[in-house]
Amino acid sequence: MTLHASRRSPRQRLGDAAEQEAADYLRRMGLVLVARNIRNRSGEIDLVMRDHAAWVFVEVRSRGRADGYGATASVDRDKRRRVVRTAQGYLQQHFGSRWPACRFDVVTITDGHLEWLPAAFDADSI
Repeated sequence: MTLHASRRSPRQRLGDAAEQEAADYLRRMGLVLVARNIRNRSGEIDLVMRDHAAWVFVEVRSRGRADGYGATASVDRDKRRRVVRTAQGYLQQHFGSRWPACRFDVVTITDGHLEWLPAAFDADSI
Protein backbone atom coordinates (compact mmCIF):
# COMPACT_ATOMS: atom_id res chain seq x y z
CA MET A 1 0.00 0.00 0.00
CA THR A 2 1.43 3.36 -1.03
CA LEU A 3 0.93 6.35 1.18
CA HIS A 4 -0.98 9.25 -0.31
CA ALA A 5 1.47 11.95 -1.47
CA SER A 6 0.40 14.38 1.26
CA ARG A 7 1.16 11.78 3.95
CA ARG A 8 4.71 11.09 2.79
CA SER A 9 7.62 12.58 4.66
CA PRO A 10 9.73 15.34 3.07
CA ARG A 11 12.51 12.80 2.53
CA GLN A 12 10.12 10.38 0.83
CA ARG A 13 8.81 13.16 -1.41
CA LEU A 14 12.39 14.09 -2.32
CA GLY A 15 13.05 10.45 -3.23
CA ASP A 16 9.84 10.28 -5.28
CA ALA A 17 10.84 13.42 -7.19
CA ALA A 18 14.35 12.03 -7.83
CA GLU A 19 12.91 8.76 -9.15
CA GLN A 20 10.54 10.68 -11.42
CA GLU A 21 13.38 12.86 -12.72
CA ALA A 22 15.51 9.77 -13.35
CA ALA A 23 12.66 7.94 -15.12
CA ASP A 24 11.95 10.97 -17.31
CA TYR A 25 15.63 11.34 -18.21
CA LEU A 26 16.07 7.65 -19.05
CA ARG A 27 12.93 7.72 -21.21
CA ARG A 28 14.42 10.67 -23.12
CA MET A 29 17.53 8.52 -23.61
CA GLY A 30 15.37 5.83 -25.24
CA LEU A 31 14.69 3.43 -22.37
CA VAL A 32 11.17 2.20 -21.67
CA LEU A 33 9.77 2.25 -18.13
CA VAL A 34 8.44 -1.17 -17.11
CA ALA A 35 7.90 -0.84 -13.35
CA ARG A 36 8.67 1.30 -10.31
CA ASN A 37 9.47 0.46 -6.72
CA ILE A 38 9.69 -3.30 -7.06
CA ARG A 39 9.87 -4.90 -3.64
CA ASN A 40 10.35 -8.41 -2.39
CA ARG A 41 11.88 -9.90 0.74
CA SER A 42 15.38 -9.24 -0.60
CA GLY A 43 14.96 -5.51 -1.05
CA GLU A 44 13.72 -2.84 -3.43
CA ILE A 45 14.52 -1.63 -6.94
CA ASP A 46 13.59 1.94 -7.82
CA LEU A 47 13.07 1.53 -11.57
CA VAL A 48 12.86 -1.40 -13.97
CA MET A 49 13.38 -0.35 -17.57
CA ARG A 50 14.10 -1.86 -20.97
CA ASP A 51 16.91 -0.77 -23.22
CA HIS A 52 16.16 -2.67 -26.43
CA ALA A 53 16.47 -6.35 -25.42
CA ALA A 54 18.19 -5.66 -22.08
CA TRP A 55 16.28 -5.32 -18.83
CA VAL A 56 17.73 -2.52 -16.73
CA PHE A 57 17.46 -2.36 -12.95
CA VAL A 58 18.05 1.21 -11.78
CA GLU A 59 19.05 2.46 -8.34
CA VAL A 60 18.34 6.18 -7.90
CA ARG A 61 20.23 8.21 -5.30
CA SER A 62 19.74 11.85 -4.48
CA ARG A 63 21.70 14.29 -2.34
CA GLY A 64 20.79 17.92 -1.76
CA ARG A 65 24.42 18.97 -1.82
CA ALA A 66 27.80 17.43 -2.48
CA ASP A 67 29.49 16.29 0.70
CA GLY A 68 32.12 13.76 1.71
CA TYR A 69 29.71 10.86 1.21
CA GLY A 70 28.22 11.33 -2.23
CA ALA A 71 25.24 9.70 -3.86
CA THR A 72 27.39 7.26 -5.85
CA ALA A 73 29.30 6.12 -2.77
CA SER A 74 26.02 5.36 -1.01
CA VAL A 75 25.43 2.45 -3.41
CA ASP A 76 27.77 0.28 -1.39
CA ARG A 77 28.40 -3.46 -1.61
CA ASP A 78 25.44 -4.33 0.65
CA LYS A 79 23.06 -2.17 -1.38
CA ARG A 80 24.32 -3.67 -4.65
CA ARG A 81 23.83 -7.16 -3.22
CA ARG A 82 20.22 -6.35 -2.22
CA VAL A 83 19.49 -4.88 -5.66
CA VAL A 84 20.90 -7.95 -7.41
CA ARG A 85 18.92 -10.35 -5.20
CA THR A 86 15.74 -8.36 -5.73
CA ALA A 87 16.34 -8.37 -9.49
CA GLN A 88 16.92 -12.12 -9.44
CA GLY A 89 13.56 -12.59 -7.71
CA TYR A 90 11.89 -10.32 -10.27
CA LEU A 91 13.46 -12.19 -13.17
CA GLN A 92 12.53 -15.57 -11.70
CA GLN A 93 8.93 -14.45 -11.21
CA HIS A 94 8.57 -13.01 -14.71
CA PHE A 95 10.81 -15.25 -16.81
CA GLY A 96 11.28 -18.50 -14.91
CA SER A 97 14.68 -20.04 -15.60
CA ARG A 98 15.26 -18.28 -18.98
CA TRP A 99 16.37 -14.78 -18.02
CA PRO A 100 16.91 -12.04 -20.58
CA ALA A 101 20.06 -9.94 -20.71
CA CYS A 102 20.09 -7.43 -17.90
CA ARG A 103 22.26 -4.76 -16.34
CA PHE A 104 22.39 -2.61 -13.22
CA ASP A 105 22.47 1.16 -13.65
CA VAL A 106 22.74 3.94 -11.08
CA VAL A 107 21.34 7.43 -11.47
CA THR A 108 22.60 10.04 -9.03
CA ILE A 109 21.23 13.51 -8.50
CA THR A 110 23.45 15.86 -6.51
CA ASP A 111 22.84 19.60 -6.23
CA GLY A 112 20.33 19.24 -9.07
CA HIS A 113 22.91 17.61 -11.37
CA LEU A 114 21.82 14.23 -12.77
CA GLU A 115 24.42 11.61 -13.66
CA TRP A 116 23.56 8.28 -15.31
CA LEU A 117 25.98 5.41 -14.76
CA PRO A 118 24.99 2.60 -17.16
CA ALA A 119 26.23 -0.85 -16.11
CA ALA A 120 27.47 0.64 -12.84
CA PHE A 121 27.94 -2.84 -11.39
CA ASP A 122 27.22 -6.44 -12.27
CA ALA A 123 25.97 -9.42 -10.37
CA ASP A 124 29.33 -11.18 -10.52
CA SER A 125 31.20 -8.32 -8.84
CA ILE A 126 29.44 -8.49 -5.48
